[in-house]
Order: sequence, then structure tokens, then C-alpha cells
Amino acid sequence: ILAGLAASFPDVPVVAEEEAAAGRIPDISSVAFFLVDPLDGTKEFISGRPDFTVNIALVKDGVPLAGVVYAPARAAIYSGCPQGAEKADVLAGGRIVNRKTIKGSKPEAKVRIVASKSHNTPETDDFIARYPDSERVSVGSSLKFCLLAEGAADLYPRFGRTMEWDTAAGHAVVLAAGGVVVKPDGLPFLYAKVDQDFRNGPF
Repeated sequence: ILAGLAASFPDVPVVAEEEAAAGRIPDISSVAFFLVDPLDGTKEFISGRPDFTVNIALVKDGVPLAGVVYAPARAAIYSGCPQGAEKADVLAGGRIVNRKTIKGSKPEAKVRIVASKSHNTPETDDFIARYPDSERVSVGSSLKFCLLAEGAADLYPRFGRTMEWDTAAGHAVVLAAGGVVVKPDGLPFLYAKVDQDFRNGPF
């Protein structure tokens, strides 16, 4: 992934999970940059479940402008940019077919809440309890964002630990599909938090 991005976008720095863990963080002050997670949903991957993804996002001024979430075991890819959001199938060899535009939906009487399979918290349970008639949908990795983007879920509360590379690509897809990602106080959920080692707060 890093080699491919460097070849196609040589002037755009990349912040990747493994690179950051090794202390290799480029200067991203005042520039657009990529956030990359080559394997989101490690527990699902190790357990043999299909809910793992590859996440790539382009971030500028703290906002994910474009993102791609690829789910290899599901042979599906989601993308989002200012022109809109799409879902497509991925054939063997990487050919992308059956592209279709996706859009989030307005919640109906029974709110569908997607939550983490592996990282549940008491705060999440308290949030879900506000919607006593809600339907809970469980899925791993950044696919939770994709369910929102394609209208298969309405809310995704997250109070447990996440990193920017975990969320930026899915966030971009949600934005492109007409949704929003905000902090619990309603303020924008932003990126490039170098001083916090790229750790996210709740959303």
C-alpha cells in the first residue's frame, strides 16, 4: 500500500498504523495526508470471521475528504468522496464491478444501532439504553461505518479506544453518503491529532 501511494502520490505524506508504531511519522502540518490501516479488525481476522478491512483515507484540514474501505473476505469495496459514496464488488484479480451509489437513510421508529463486537463498553450500553425499542446490529472493523453509509444502520456510538487510521476511511464514506460523525457534544470529529499520537475520542 505504501509503495503504491508513493508511486501515485509522491508529494502526499502517509501516516500508517505500523509506521507510526515504529516512530516514523511524516510532517503533516498544513498539508493533506493519507491515513492507512492495512488490517482493521484484527480479532475478526484471527478468528476467521470476514469482518476485517483495509482502510485508506485522504485527510485535509482535519476532515477526511476521500476514503476507501476494502473488505477482502466479503469481496466488497466502499468508497466516498465529495462526488458521493459507492459500494462495489471485487472479483478475483482485483477487478471492480457492479458499482452502485449508496446513501444513508433517516431513522424510522425502530432505530438500528451498530456496535462493536470486540470492544463493547458500559458507556456504549448506556447510550443504546436511550433507545429501548432499538435493533442492535453487530459487525466488526470499519464496516460499521459502511452499514450507516448504505442505509443498513442508523447510529454507531463508539466510546472505546480507536485510532485515526481506524476511522478516517469509514468516516469519509459516511460523509459522502450524507451522514455525519460528531463528538458526543455535537462538535466536529477531526483528524491530524499528532499531539495525541493520533488517538480518537468518543463519537
